Amino acid sequence: MLLDGKVAIVSGVGAGLGRAICDAFAREGARLVVGDVDADAVESVRKDLGAVGQVTDITDADACAALAARAEAEHGRIDVLVNDAYHGGDFASFEDADLDAWRATAEVNIWGSLQMTKAVLPAMKRQGDGRIVMILTQGVEWVLPTFGAYTGSKAALAHHVKLLATELGQHGIRVNGVCPGPIWGPALQGYLGTLAEARGVELQTVHDEWAAETALRYLVPPDEIAGTVVYLASDLARPVTGQAIYTGAGQWFH
Repeated sequence: MLLDGKVAIVSGVGAGLGRAICDAFAREGARLVVGDVDADAVESVRKDLGAVGQVTDITDADACAALAARAEAEHGRIDVLVNDAYHGGDFASFEDADLDAWRATAEVNIWGSLQMTKAVLPAMKRQGDGRIVMILTQGVEWVLPTFGAYTGSKAALAHHVKLLATELGQHGIRVNGVCPGPIWGPALQGYLGTLAEARGVELQTVHDEWAAETALRYLVPPDEIAGTVVYLASDLARPVTGQAIYTGAGQWFH
């Protein structure tokens, strides 16, 4: 198993990619410590996968520190951090946006992720080894109107992947990002269903149009993206740091 015995913290573990990452990590032998603002999501992962978990708001530095401390108390080390918790933004154009709402998105996506990262560094530095994976988006380069709050904050986090890789490499800590495209699951299915209804066509028609924009001609499910996260968390990716891997089936190339 690729992650046998490794202690992994995952933030943002509700339905979708976060839960898929937890499932994949558990299959590969990781010992999971999970945090989410949703108590039900934490309990679900705890119950189903035997994880250690607690309600965690990553915008609260003390909560981040408490989750890291829990991981060390339970397992004695921290090998992996996956920053998946996110705020989706308000989908307003810049001109119409309430910039306080944009700050709220940045508070989670940038500062929350960085606070959670800072919380695990003492343990990783003591070990002389660690893996940090930031969940980004291909929208950091595929610029679409009204996505500015979300993609702008993720673009800032993408910069910090490179910065942290540069600063932390001397301690054996690898920092990388994963950039999904549209993820095929209930949320996207609902959105495409709305588009289909507005046009008076079948959902499959809109699905096929979106899939046709990718080189591989399909929309990627969360479990496949989770596989890339497993790779970056594993020793197979030992020489890889400061990179962003695009997992959108070739919709956008980096």
